[in-house]
Amino acid sequence: MSGSVSPLAPKTFTAMPALRGVRMTTASAGIKYKNRTDVLLMVFDKPAAVAGVFTRSKCPSAPVDFCRKNLAHGSARAVVVNSGNANAFTGLKGRQATELTAKSAAAAVGCGENEVYLASTGVIGEPLDATKFAGVLDTMAKDATSDFWFEAAKAIMTTDTYPKVATRTAEIGGVKVTINGIAKGAGMIAPDMATMLSFVVTDADISSAALQTLLSDGVGPSFNSMTVDSDTSTSDTLMLFATGAAAADGQAHIDRADDQKLAGFRVALNELLRDLAIQVVRDGEGATKMLEITVTGAENDAAAKRIALSIANSPLVKTAAAGEDANWGRVVMAVGKAGEMADRDKLAIWFGDVRVAVNGERDASYSEDAASNVMKQQDIPVKVDLGLGNGRATVWTCDLTKEYVAINGDYRS
Repeated sequence: MSGSVSPLAPKTFTAMPALRGVRMTTASAGIKYKNRTDVLLMVFDKPAAVAGVFTRSKCPSAPVDFCRKNLAHGSARAVVVNSGNANAFTGLKGRQATELTAKSAAAAVGCGENEVYLASTGVIGEPLDATKFAGVLDTMAKDATSDFWFEAAKAIMTTDTYPKVATRTAEIGGVKVTINGIAKGAGMIAPDMATMLSFVVTDADISSAALQTLLSDGVGPSFNSMTVDSDTSTSDTLMLFATGAAAADGQAHIDRADDQKLAGFRVALNELLRDLAIQVVRDGEGATKMLEITVTGAENDAAAKRIALSIANSPLVKTAAAGEDANWGRVVMAVGKAGEMADRDKLAIWFGDVRVAVNGERDASYSEDAASNVMKQQDIPVKVDLGLGNGRATVWTCDLTKEYVAINGDYRS
């Protein structure tokens, strides 16, 4: 497995502010990786409102099942995340591991087990020895600090080459609130709800029901609009927490997602989710290029998205990008196989600002050199217009390289 940082990584990282009402710390438990942190504990000083979206895989991990059950309680005091082992396809042992972890975290924090949320990422099918980190949770709860976001993002990495962090501010009724988020993910990424793992916290005072609506609405054009390799993980978990600390500044409690005072918050949250999702794509395993694929003129928005994902998930499109080959014929192929309404003779395709095909054939002014120059860039915009309607969608993906094969060829060894 390569130890190099993705060439698409940020040149600088966002400075993450402390956020009132939540503290974090990490530990090294030796779950898989030696000499690196692999357990994260997030502690809420008071019960926080909580929302979550999870994988739609029919083979979900034990922590996903655990979180789904607790979400109805609507309150969070602790989150425990481990990397190196997904605790997925582990049967009764997996459920026992979640029970031990929740019991240990609840005792360390002083809360109910129904106020604990869990997430695991790493190898599927290997039993997780939860005793490795259950014994350190007491100390972690005491050591947790509010200024710890970057280290928290590093602790949940697996094949990621850099930590993913984002922050935004907004106003609710004239009161400033902050939203911080972290994410991890580099492979097995084609979220059918969220990304591998992502945790977002705000100091706003918002109910769990309102948070759930905001999160469910925001995931579509962000995490559900990106793909690395077309594979949906067993462990996909995206959670949003609100500590309510901004109430001390005079922010009125928000019960409903359609409250007009949430307009700015909604925009900021959606921007943060999109930011984190794109960071995941830019760290795709072995990636050297990012493709932004925009489909317009489709029958409707849903059709546009399915066509865009067909292009983004095509191994032939992705390998052409890796080889800097302006092979627009592969885009035509991906449009045609998507199963949505399309008219070959109305199709137009652009690489960057270079139109390569129009009216069902190669553009008469097509320049191989101009198209190739676009493909040499790290960020490659691809646009497809179907000429049929007003449907529009944008998705993000990365190229497919030999390094992806190398990483995944020995992932368990």
